[in-house]
Amino acid sequence: MISPKQRWLKSLFAVSVRKQRSVAQLSIAAQIEEFEKRTQLSAAAADDETPAAINLPEGFVETQIAGGLAGPTAFTQTPDGRFLIAQQGGSLRVFKDGALLATPFVDLQVDSSGERGLLGVAVDPDFETNGYVYLYYTATSPITQNRISRFTALGDVAAPGSEEILFELGPVNGNLHNGGALQFGLDGKLYAVVGDDSSGSNSQSLNSLFGKMLRLNTDGSIPTDNPFFESASGNNRAIWALGLRNSFTFNVQPGTGKIYINDVGQDSFEEINEGVAGGNFGWPNSEGIGGFGIDPVYAYDHGQGCAISGGTFYNPTTAQFPVEYVGDYFFQDFCSSFIMAYDPVTDTATEFATGTASFKVDMLVDPQGSLYYLSRGKLCCAAS
Repeated sequence: MISPKQRWLKSLFAVSVRKQRSVAQLSIAAQIEEFEKRTQLSAAAADDETPAAINLPEGFVETQIAGGLAGPTAFTQTPDGRFLIAQQGGSLRVFKDGALLATPFVDLQVDSSGERGLLGVAVDPDFETNGYVYLYYTATSPITQNRISRFTALGDVAAPGSEEILFELGPVNGNLHNGGALQFGLDGKLYAVVGDDSSGSNSQSLNSLFGKMLRLNTDGSIPTDNPFFESASGNNRAIWALGLRNSFTFNVQPGTGKIYINDVGQDSFEEINEGVAGGNFGWPNSEGIGGFGIDPVYAYDHGQGCAISGGTFYNPTTAQFPVEYVGDYFFQDFCSSFIMAYDPVTDTATEFATGTASFKVDMLVDPQGSLYYLSRGKLCCAAS
């Protein structure tokens, strides 16, 4: 069943979806296939994709920050303002003082087939003291598996030999639905989302880490207050929430610690789920509102896009956007040109921008109140 808010979104974006040049002209099935192949796109193809003219609220401007990136998947920012940009092929690039540095922070050997590769990056809450950078990537040795490692920064590069393997997720069977986003909660714990490894049955099983949100201590050990610490065994005690399909982005709200998890649907809906300890978000038994498990706080159907691909709360240290945006959750879609602003108080989503770059994969808000989004070829910023 489509809720009134879902119907409203479909009507609102009928025109902007048609304006999208290549992906949006495909059938829904082909859009999903295109998304599943997203990590095989070259940076050149992403840069060549020409979106419709961008439409922003009055007084806002968009600026391209960096181009020429090779298959970026995720990014974060250090306290001193550097951007760390993960590239699927294994390089963590550094953008500093207006330039993309030639030498990567680290260059990892990864399996980058399908949706595997270097997929997530986070900096330690005490980065200014310890210099820790956390990465989620698909390792090739001793087996092909997703791994969370910690590196120590030495200037703009990782200190030689500093990698500490914190957590390994076990063998992957498919090359899709790997997840990968990393962020710290206000509790100081490291959270990670993991896709279902192309097998929905994994998502409901406490014997599998796939289709889950995980919660770890900073050294990779498992907190004893995790919700399934007593009922699961081994590494599966890291499970914090379950029932996810292909979540590869999420965000933690500054000040409140609220977690919104973006979950890519299969046939019908894209979801924004509020993370709760022990929560079950329903996959593979249902998707969208009114199904099995906890309903998403917001969902939109495949008339508007094919894959929710990033979201971020607008709660910066200094807000430069108008006050009505403070506390909103901005989100975007891989196949469509829109950026939406979801207001959790009124439970409504409104159009913020259309005509943005294609193949968007991640978003963040910096402390100075600018909104950044990362596409497969470039990093852009919207500011008032």
